[in-house]
Amino acid sequence: MAGNEWINGYLEAILDSGASAIEEQKPVPVNLREGGHFNPTKYFVEEVVTGVDESDLHRTWIKVVATRNTRERSSRLENMCWRIWHLARKKKQLELEGLQRLANRRLEREQGRRDATEDLSEDLSEGEKGDGLGEMIQCDTPRKNFQRSTSNLEVWSDDKKEKKLYIVLISLHGLVRGENMELGRDSDTGGQVKYVVELSRALAKMPGVYRVDLFTRQVSSPEVDWSYGEPTEMLTAGPEDDGIDVGESSGAYIIRIPFGPRDKYLSKELLWPYIQEFVDGALSHILNMSKVLGEQIGGGQPVWPYVIHGHYADAGDSAALLSGALNVPMVLTGHSLGRNKLEQLLKQGRQSKEDINSTYRIMRRIEAEELSLDAAELVITSTKQEIDEQWGLYDGFDVKLEKVLRARARRGVNCHGRYMPRMVVIPPGMDFSSVVQEATPDADGELTQLIGGGDGSSPKALPAIWSEVFRFLTNPHKPMILALSRPDPKKNITTLLKAFGECRPLRELANLTLIMGNRDNIDELSSGNASVLTTVLKLIDKYDLYGQVAFPKHHKQYDVPDIYRLAAKTKGVFINPALVEPFGLTLIEASAHGLPMVATKNGGPVDIHRALNNGLLVDPHDQQAISDALLKLLSEKNLWLECRKNGWKNIHLFSWPEHCRTYLTRVAACRMRHPQWQTDTPGDEMAADESLNDSLKDVQDMSLRLSVDGDKYSLNGSLEVASAGGDPELQDQVKRVMSKMKKPESGSTDKDSGNKDVENVPSKYPLLRRRRKLIVIALDCYNSKGDPDKKMIQIVQEIIKAVRLDSQIARISGFALSTAMPVTETIEFLKAGKIQVTEFDALICSSGSEVYYPGTYIAEDGKLFPDPDYASHIDYRWGCEGLNTTICKLLDPEGKENSDRSSMPVEEDSKSSNAHCVSYILKDLNKAKRVDDLRQKLRMRGLRCHPMYCRSSTRMQVIPLLASRAQALRYLFVRWRLNVANMYVFLGETGDTDYEEMISGNHKTIIMKGVVAKGSEELLRTSGSYLKEDIVPPESPLITHLSGEAAADEIAKALRQVSKSAAGM
Repeated sequence: MAGNEWINGYLEAILDSGASAIEEQKPVPVNLREGGHFNPTKYFVEEVVTGVDESDLHRTWIKVVATRNTRERSSRLENMCWRIWHLARKKKQLELEGLQRLANRRLEREQGRRDATEDLSEDLSEGEKGDGLGEMIQCDTPRKNFQRSTSNLEVWSDDKKEKKLYIVLISLHGLVRGENMELGRDSDTGGQVKYVVELSRALAKMPGVYRVDLFTRQVSSPEVDWSYGEPTEMLTAGPEDDGIDVGESSGAYIIRIPFGPRDKYLSKELLWPYIQEFVDGALSHILNMSKVLGEQIGGGQPVWPYVIHGHYADAGDSAALLSGALNVPMVLTGHSLGRNKLEQLLKQGRQSKEDINSTYRIMRRIEAEELSLDAAELVITSTKQEIDEQWGLYDGFDVKLEKVLRARARRGVNCHGRYMPRMVVIPPGMDFSSVVQEATPDADGELTQLIGGGDGSSPKALPAIWSEVFRFLTNPHKPMILALSRPDPKKNITTLLKAFGECRPLRELANLTLIMGNRDNIDELSSGNASVLTTVLKLIDKYDLYGQVAFPKHHKQYDVPDIYRLAAKTKGVFINPALVEPFGLTLIEASAHGLPMVATKNGGPVDIHRALNNGLLVDPHDQQAISDALLKLLSEKNLWLECRKNGWKNIHLFSWPEHCRTYLTRVAACRMRHPQWQTDTPGDEMAADESLNDSLKDVQDMSLRLSVDGDKYSLNGSLEVASAGGDPELQDQVKRVMSKMKKPESGSTDKDSGNKDVENVPSKYPLLRRRRKLIVIALDCYNSKGDPDKKMIQIVQEIIKAVRLDSQIARISGFALSTAMPVTETIEFLKAGKIQVTEFDALICSSGSEVYYPGTYIAEDGKLFPDPDYASHIDYRWGCEGLNTTICKLLDPEGKENSDRSSMPVEEDSKSSNAHCVSYILKDLNKAKRVDDLRQKLRMRGLRCHPMYCRSSTRMQVIPLLASRAQALRYLFVRWRLNVANMYVFLGETGDTDYEEMISGNHKTIIMKGVVAKGSEELLRTSGSYLKEDIVPPESPLITHLSGEAAADEIAKALRQVSKSAAGM
C-alpha cells in the first residue's frame, strides 16, 4: 500500500473539476459542466480510504498527475471512479458472503452440539437429565467455574524437587538461538522465538524439572549464521541443588533437527510437506535421550517426556504426532491462529480464498490447528479473548459442549468418547533479573553528561543505542513516546504518527521514537513492511517532524532494555496502537522498566491493563483519542507516577517463575500417560530371549544360504526344512536351539498362565526387535469389489526375492505388510499366493488399527492375536460407543437409520470391523462425504477419530485418532527401536485416503508405477481444502519410482539407489 498523501491530491482534483450525480447502482463520468447530488468528498472517503486497497488506484493516480491534457485527465478520473465503485461493490459482496458463512457455521455448530447432547442424555437417569446444555450454561458462572476448576489443583512448589521431569518444547519456524537473537529479521523470527527460549530457560530452573529440550529446525545455509546449523546449543545448566550433582544432561537445550532441504532457509509456509521428517528425527532424539536419562535418574528405566508442548500450528501438528507415537500428554500454544487470519484477509477483499491459500497455505495451517485440538490435553492462551473470539471459530472446540463434558467427567459419567480440550489462560512470563527499578528518574543529569555539560566535563559513556536515538532529536531532554514493533500494517504505526503530527501540544511536549525492526534497504523488505516505512518517511516530511521523531535502522536484542530505560528516564510513555494485539509482551517489558502505557483496547492489552492498572486504553482507529491519552499521561505528573508505581507493584504477576509455577500446576492436572510395556520386561527374561533369538537368527542365516534356489524363502519356515533333512551340522544346531526353549510344565493350567489362548512361540518378543531394516509393503491393489488384486501376489514375491539376493542384507532385514484388510482376509490373501504368513515380522491390518507379529502372539490353533500394547496405545480418546450412531446420522440426514436402512449410502461391515475399527461397505459413492467434511462434523460433536476410505472406494473405515498405517510404523520404532530411517515403504501411485501420510517421513519410499488402478483419494478433500503439495514433499532424495513390472534385480537396484541418495542428504 502506498503512502496515503496522494489521496488529498486525488480528492482535490475531483473537487476542482466538479462531479456529476452518481446513481444508486453505478457511477457517472466526471463532467466539468454539470452539478448534482453526488458528494465526492463523502463518497471518496467512505468507499476508498476506509473500504478498498488503494495500491492499484495509486498507480493510476500517478499517471493522472502526469497527464497534461485536460480531456485525458478527466477520462482517467472517470475510470478511477468506476473502479472505486466496483471495488466498493465487491467489498459489500464479500461482507454478505462472510455473514452467510458465519451463519452457516453457527447452524452446523448448533446442530453438532444438539446431536452430541442428545446422545449423551440417553444414558442419564431421570435425576441427571437436568444437566442438559441449557441448565449447564445458566448455572456455570465464570466465578463458580474457576473455583471448581482450581480447587482440586495442587500448586507446584519447592517440594517437587524429587520429580526430575523431562519436558519437550517445539518451535519450528524462524531462526532460534539463545544469544543475539535476530528478532525482526523476518516475519518468522519474532516474539515467539524469544518467548520459547526464555520459557525453556525458566522451566529448567524450576524445582522438579531435570531437562528441557527446545526442538527447532536445523538450517545449514549460507543465507544465515553458522550457529543455526549446530545440532545442540545449551541454554542453561540445571538448577544448583544445594551442591548436589544434578547430572551431566540436566538443563535447557536447543535441539536442531534437520528436515526439508538442508541448504535452504524456508519460510513457515513452505515447511508443511516436511513435518513428518521432523517428527521422525525428533522421535529418534527423544528415544536416545530417554535411555540416557534412564541411566542417570531413572534407575535403568527410560525417562519419557512429561509433556510435549507445541508452539504455533506447525509445531502443534508435530507435537500431536509425537505425543501419539510416544503416548505422552500434549500441550498447545497457538500464538496466532489461522482461522482468525483467514477471516481478516477475506474481509479486506484484496485476495480470494484461493489466493490466500496459495500465499499462506492457510488451509493446511487450519487443519494442523484442528489436529492439535484433537490431541491436546491442554491449550494455553494469553487472554480470555483468544478463547472466546479465536479458538471459538474452530470445529474442535465448543465452549458450551466443553462445559457439559467436563461436568460429566467430574461425576464419573460416560462421555462416549467425546472430548473437548481444556483451555487455560496463562500470561507469558518475563525475565526481570536485568531490570533496575529507579525510584526517581534523573534524565536531565545523565543526558547532559552524554552531550557534554556546561562545566566542561566530558560526556559520560552511556549505551550506544542512546546515541543512535539522540542523533535524530533536536532536544533529547523532552519526554519520549516509545513504540516498538515490526513495520507491519496491523501495528498501526502510521495512525500514531498522524496523531503526533497533528497535535501541536504533543509535539511541543514530547519526542517520538519508532523502533521498527532492522533494515538495510527499504526496497529489500516485503511489500507490506516497505509500504509502512515509506509512509512513515513521507508523513515525517509532511508534518515537518525532523528533530522530533527518531527511527534508527538497526538495534540488537540486548539494546531493547536500554531503549526502555531511556524512555523511562525522560518520564516518557510506551504505546502499542495495534489494530488488534493478541497479547502485548512489549507492554509488560515496558512496565517492568517503569513506563506507563497507552495501548489498544482490542485484544490482550485489556487483560494486562486489568492486572497492572498502569495506563490508558484507546480505540486504535481514533486518532484524536490516541493523542489525548498520550498528552494526558505526559502532562499530568501525578498520574504518570501513579501508573509507574502500579506497574512495578503488580509486575510479578507476569514473571517467569510465576508463569512456570502455573504452567506446571496445570500440566500436572492432565491425564498422565507414557509407554507402559517396559514394566513387564524383566532383565533376565530379556537376556534369555536375546540369547535365544541370536541363536535362531544364526540358524536362519544358514538356512537362507541353503534356499537360494528361489523356491523356499521362508525365514521361520526354514527351520522346518532344515530339521527335515539336509546338512547334519545344521540339524544339530537346530536341536541345540530348540532344547533351550522353555517347555510348559505338565501341571500348569490355563488359569495359571493368565492367558489361556496365547503362547509365546518361539519367543515372547518378535524377531522385529532384532531387525536393522524393515521392508514395508503397503500397495493398495484392489479390484472394483474391494478384493485384493491377484497381481499383488507376484509383486510381493518379487520384493522378497529382491531383498534376499544379498545374504548380508537379508540377514538383517524383515518384512511387514500394511493393508486396509482385516487379518483374516490378509492371511487368506497370502495363502492364496502360497506365501507363508511367517514371512512377515509384522502385519499392520485394518488401516492401522491392529498390529500382529506372526510367530509370536498365536493360539494353539494357529490363530494370530493382535499386539495388546498397541491396542492399549491407540485406545486414547476412542469413541466407539457413540460413533456408529453419529455416522448414521451424518450420512442419513433424512433420519432413516432406525427404519429403512436399505436406502442408506453405507452398510455396516461386521466382517472387517474390530474393537478399534468401525467398517462400512460403501453402497453409493455419490452420497459419500469427503474425509475432511466428515472429520469436521465429527469434531463438532466432540468425536476425535480418523475416518478414511479404502479398498478402491468400496469401504469406509473409522479408526482411533492415534491409529493409522503411518502411525503404526512410528509405534514399531518406539516399541522395538527399529528406526523409521531404516524402513523402506513400497507404495503405488495412488491408494487409500491415508496414502499421502505414508509418503512423507524419514523412511525411504519406493513408488511402483501402474500397480494401483484406482485409489480412494478422490474422496479425501473438498474443494478449497489444503492440497497434496502441503503433505507430500515436491522433490525428495528419499523417494524413488519404479515400474510395477520390475523384476527382483531391478527392485534391489532401486533399494540401493534410494539408500545412496538418502546417505547423500
